[in-house]
Amino acid sequence: MIKKYFIAILVSGLFVSCKSQKNKETHAHSHDENVEAHVHEKNNYFDSYSLVDKTYGTKTIVTVKASERKMVTNALPNHKTGEFPNSGNPNTISAQNRTYTFPINPKYTGKSTWVREPGVALNGVKFEPGTAEVVVCETGENYRVEALQALIDLGLDSNHAHVQPTGAYHYHGTPTSVIEKFDTGKDLVHIGFAHDGFPMYYSKSGKYKPSFKLLDGTREGEDCAYKNPKETIDISVGGHHDGTFGADFEYVANSGDLDECNGIAIDGKYMYLVTNEFPYVSRCLMGEVTQQERKGPSRDQQQGGKPSFYEILKMMDTNKDSKVSKAEAKGPLSENFDRIDKNKDGFLTKEELGNVGQRQGQRVPKHN
Repeated sequence: MIKKYFIAILVSGLFVSCKSQKNKETHAHSHDENVEAHVHEKNNYFDSYSLVDKTYGTKTIVTVKASERKMVTNALPNHKTGEFPNSGNPNTISAQNRTYTFPINPKYTGKSTWVREPGVALNGVKFEPGTAEVVVCETGENYRVEALQALIDLGLDSNHAHVQPTGAYHYHGTPTSVIEKFDTGKDLVHIGFAHDGFPMYYSKSGKYKPSFKLLDGTREGEDCAYKNPKETIDISVGGHHDGTFGADFEYVANSGDLDECNGIAIDGKYMYLVTNEFPYVSRCLMGEVTQQERKGPSRDQQQGGKPSFYEILKMMDTNKDSKVSKAEAKGPLSENFDRIDKNKDGFLTKEELGNVGQRQGQRVPKHN
């Protein structure tokens, strides 16, 4: 059971900003002659299918063979988007070259595996619910910003989506247009597949509730700010936990209908639900993940926890000697360098960094 859902980030600015946004508002209509969608059975996206939409440029081919579902896609959405770039997102949607494989017979393990990208919509656009946006406090607290909040403009469109610097359009929450496109009239709308092979659905009635709750009490932190390459915004994190940050939530088993990965078994079949409430899209998977490259960071990292040694090297090792010196260290890592450097050799090792990590929202002690 997770006592608190998100954990403190050791170093600020370690992840490339997810700030990405909407492409130019596409045509509001789609003529039949511009759309080709072939499935072996009407509305059956569990079988092989091709989704080609000339209006939006979508090209997604799914082939089901033996024990594997293979998706080859350019990851362009088959629906209207917001305008990109925009004031909150400087990026432009562009075609990608992605190939995904999903097991036909997923294996439920009952043990959650935290992932950055839990799955892919039927149209080939990925789900990526978390962000890389962090508010850092001079007193040591770090708070990972949620995509769906009113504090910082991340340029999301009506599909709760925006664009990464690579041009990849991706969903942070309920993909409104996908739900409309694949609606068959039933309450549960099949909208995608998770990387462990289990399907992803949306309930139009909202009858299945997540098991996450806002924490009681108030946040701590002074002299806090959010920074990106273009601006620095002073932010007060004080006040009650309102859902602006991932650390505002905790998982409370059996408090809702869904498990910690926003999953549930309906009629004996396990599936993930995309919901209008946190966590919106699953942040973990309950099945065996066969595509290792699709795994995200550890639970601590995904929840705003400590980054890996290799991520620290990538961001701070300016002379590329595979070491982090005191001069190279930044933020809380610099402030706590002497305490972390157990052997006092002037460099931080993988072992030394592996023993460090405080819960997000807690103060990182400074060396006296």
